[in-house]
Amino acid sequence: MKIAIEAQRIFRRNKHGMDLVALETIRELQQIDKINEYYILVSFGEDRCLSETSNFHIIEIRVPSYPLWEQVGLPLALRKIKPDLLHCTSNTAPLFCNVPLVLTLHDVIFMEKKHGTNTSLYQRMGWHYRRWNVPRILKKSKCIITVSNFEATRICNIMGLSKEQVTSVYNGFSNHFRSMDKYEDIVFKYCPDNKYFFFLGNTDPKKNTLRTLKAYALYLKESSNPSSLLIADLSEKDIDAYLKESGIEDVKPYLHFPGYISNTDLPAIYNGARAFIYTSLRESFGIPLLEAMACGTPVISSNTSAIPEIAGDGAILVDPTDEKAIAREMLRLEEDDALRQQQIKYGKERAKLFSWKQTAEKLLEIYQSML
Repeated sequence: MKIAIEAQRIFRRNKHGMDLVALETIRELQQIDKINEYYILVSFGEDRCLSETSNFHIIEIRVPSYPLWEQVGLPLALRKIKPDLLHCTSNTAPLFCNVPLVLTLHDVIFMEKKHGTNTSLYQRMGWHYRRWNVPRILKKSKCIITVSNFEATRICNIMGLSKEQVTSVYNGFSNHFRSMDKYEDIVFKYCPDNKYFFFLGNTDPKKNTLRTLKAYALYLKESSNPSSLLIADLSEKDIDAYLKESGIEDVKPYLHFPGYISNTDLPAIYNGARAFIYTSLRESFGIPLLEAMACGTPVISSNTSAIPEIAGDGAILVDPTDEKAIAREMLRLEEDDALRQQQIKYGKERAKLFSWKQTAEKLLEIYQSML
């Protein structure tokens, strides 16, 4: 087969969830499939993180904006390639395309009631684009893939699809997420403290940043030997706004906010953390859960959406709207070493159930079934 895979944003420097899923899956397909011919369609970027092999070809499409790239540049490139199928990896796809379409729909959060207002223009534009695009392309998709059983059910209920139309394919996590003996030098680039909790936050309301900061403030009041809080992906301006809104400006000296932390440095950050705080309101999968677990880092996460499905019965799961519950678990992990060791052991075993190799093998089965 000639298989085209849309991976528009994998060459950008600051990669996030869907970009990393596409990149890691393609790398695994390169390892396991030496027969089919692949065409990886990307936008220009400085991080050349994927190399061509004998049956994997990188096609660079230079179009200035995401919608134009997808709706104009991508179809034009496909006319030249003439593939047997197109796999669009990041929720959306071209409306006018004569190639059989496999769509990975990571979630339908954009069709649900909002938890709040996105402060980022980029996030708002993406939200509107998906609401316009996805209902139209679902009708054209030969196969719809999502990343958890929870999300498959949500897609069917919200978009009016049958269970047979949506296939669940779990994500994995990268092999460089593992326990490390030496990580202090990398940690010191982002956080001067050797005792800290780690939180991946941004301005998306589903990340629950405001409540998590409130929970941390409650934890500080109760802890006799408090750890600082390292926050990735949030600017000082955004943090100041959250603290002012909550009236907890006094916690700022305990916070570290270096901004974006590269994926290559994240294993060290997880390894050094007392616990990873992943108190999101809504996730379709939750790759950071597995990354932290594989590094031997205890996780405090939410009892909502797909998180319990991925984290399993032995994880520490709380109501993400209950700041007191989050603070209580932070204190428990600080004071109860037996609980901490149990969570380290549990997390490492749980992470073994997921891998990008399994993801790629399942995708290859789907490609072959479309012949």
